[in-house]
Amino acid sequence: MYRRQGLTEGTARAVVRELTAHNPLGAHLRAEYGVHQDELTTPWHAAFASAVSFTAGFLLPLAAMALCPADYRIPATVLVGLVGLLITGTVSATISGSPKMRPIVRNIVGGAIAMALTWSIGHLFGVGAH
Repeated sequence: MYRRQGLTEGTARAVVRELTAHNPLGAHLRAEYGVHQDELTTPWHAAFASAVSFTAGFLLPLAAMALCPADYRIPATVLVGLVGLLITGTVSATISGSPKMRPIVRNIVGGAIAMALTWSIGHLFGVGAH
């Protein structure tokens, strides 16, 4: 790769030797893929972000169902659920250090689809709110 960038054979080998002497994986990731190992989100960050997001995400709709009069439970739960998805998408993106827009949109769209499917299946089997 360094030869393609114009270095001589000897210089390219010296560069590779020096770059990989301390951290071969990090050097390879930077050179081949432009990825900096220290900037990657760790699995622990992702797991913690998911745990916080899921916990907060179910508490808000549960509170809406418990606190709203029966006639307003479904619309209030959907609205609070969507707001909760917005918040949890933002929190998980912030905790994991990733850009915010993609996780927020993924959270809202995925959650809205899940709510619609759950409601549809419940309605199909006659398990809806009465």
